[in-house]
Amino acid sequence: MKTETTNIMIVGVGGQGTLLTSRILGRLATQAGYDVKLSEVHGMAQRGGSVVTFVRFGGQVAEPIVEVGQADVLIAFERLEALRYLHFLKKDGVVVVNDLRIDPITVVTGAAEYPDGILEKLQQARRTIAVPATEEAKKLGVPRAFNVIVLGAAARHMAFAKEDWLRVIEATVPPKTVEINKRAFETGYALSV
Repeated sequence: MKTETTNIMIVGVGGQGTLLTSRILGRLATQAGYDVKLSEVHGMAQRGGSVVTFVRFGGQVAEPIVEVGQADVLIAFERLEALRYLHFLKKDGVVVVNDLRIDPITVVTGAAEYPDGILEKLQQARRTIAVPATEEAKKLGVPRAFNVIVLGAAARHMAFAKEDWLRVIEATVPPKTVEINKRAFETGYALSV
């Protein structure tokens, strides 16, 4: 088991499952014997605003917040959220992003425009894995499972066995959703390289 701290940042908008995703990762790291700190930063979650969670684990973790430039993995459930929080990622970090556009209220009201070329900007800045998680979740018949698909893709960039992820998902999600969440995780795991 490594003792240095691993910093994961999970970003999305309200209702995308950011908190569930951080709980799965936190439980996995705890079961692996790491000291784990979680921090949940709620924006206007009820209105589709940004939601950010930090998961830090290692031999001994002093605080829950990931500093700018320190995240090893940035898990983003929407393209603009990935771009908004890219500066938290280390130079050699990886962005795993759901290829999805959700217009923030400023775009909906006409006060701002949704930026063009977000995936290209991410790819120019850092190693980026874009996954069509929303589309894949629809194919599974459960559109809300896209967050676990993104997590499955991100799992390849963390040092935990796939079987351990699946066990923790089974223990964390509601019982009636276990099988679909496991399938969603496997889907994302297969999409990532």
